[in-house]
Amino acid sequence: MSAATTACTRVLVALDIDGTLVDSDQKVPAGTVEALDLVRAAGHEVVLATGRSLMGLLPIATRLGLAQGWAVCSNGALTVRLDRSAVFGHDVVEVRVFDPAPVIRRALDAAPSVRIAVEEVGWGWRTSGLFEPGELNGQQKTVLLADLMAEPATRVALAAPGIRRYTDALGAHGVTVAPQGPDWLDLTAWGVNKAAALDDIRAQLGIPRDRTMAVGDGVNDLDMLAWAGRSVAMGQAPAIVRSAADQITDPIHQAGVLPVLASLVPGVDRTYSPLAAQIATAERTAPGPVVLRVWHGSGPDLARCEAWALQEGRWVRHAPIPSGVGVTMRAIETAALDAGMPYPRGDEGRRRAQWRSVTGDGPAGFELPLSGL
Repeated sequence: MSAATTACTRVLVALDIDGTLVDSDQKVPAGTVEALDLVRAAGHEVVLATGRSLMGLLPIATRLGLAQGWAVCSNGALTVRLDRSAVFGHDVVEVRVFDPAPVIRRALDAAPSVRIAVEEVGWGWRTSGLFEPGELNGQQKTVLLADLMAEPATRVALAAPGIRRYTDALGAHGVTVAPQGPDWLDLTAWGVNKAAALDDIRAQLGIPRDRTMAVGDGVNDLDMLAWAGRSVAMGQAPAIVRSAADQITDPIHQAGVLPVLASLVPGVDRTYSPLAAQIATAERTAPGPVVLRVWHGSGPDLARCEAWALQEGRWVRHAPIPSGVGVTMRAIETAALDAGMPYPRGDEGRRRAQWRSVTGDGPAGFELPLSGL
């Protein structure tokens, strides 16, 4: 898949977080959320793929405006479905575990002073000793060594000076080893990585392999970059990562992900509001005529706003309109007009938009046909 990807073609867009969407100060570069909203409005599937634990993933997903969709965390050990209607805002779809005892014993033989952390999904970590703030996502508690090895684990972190030189020796114990620098290793089950988890999601979504794109900057992204139909390395990535990618973009401090995301959507008038821009993007990328469907929450503001397209004689969901959540139906009308999208209106009085009732997809909603349908 070339950099000039046709915007109307559905793409699975796999995005690393740290060094790709978030800088070393945990700041999201300006324009990133707006760019992600447009990519989603074009009908593409944005999937976060990170080495972070679940507790590290969830806050950044919220900051990025990704309350719905798929995500991969813990280097592929965990697949989750982000869903604002779920009790905790997400559902854990798949957990991939391994027996940590043999590799922990080998790590202690190689580096007796190694610090060990075993992930507890949805909470934090059990550790052999205190890790510094920022080293681990979530809470941590110090436990006995036997407790670290007692149960199957999704991910184990090992920290010790120069421990990367034991990568092969530890990998011989039937685990996947992902170096995160010379003094840190992440361990997951054999064959578990971002690419394997992403391919399961791709298959479930019915997206062809050549309609995939991945952007990353770390050694733990190598499998993901090799898997993707189009691979992009951030400009600050190590040489081994840059050489593995089809394309190199600017580094994180120059918001290098933005032109990559922009290549997936058609150009829209820069004077449009975010809502108008998303409506225009959805209409231009849809495979057929479009209606805007909305559903209310408990009040007058909208809880969902989506573009649906007529394809082969039936209506199919094309894309979310992220900025349509939390606004009113009148705001949708105004934005559609601003984007040059006419819709049926009454013949008398104020000529209000003619919304139609929608049933059969959850709570009752309304739809606004575009282009006079």
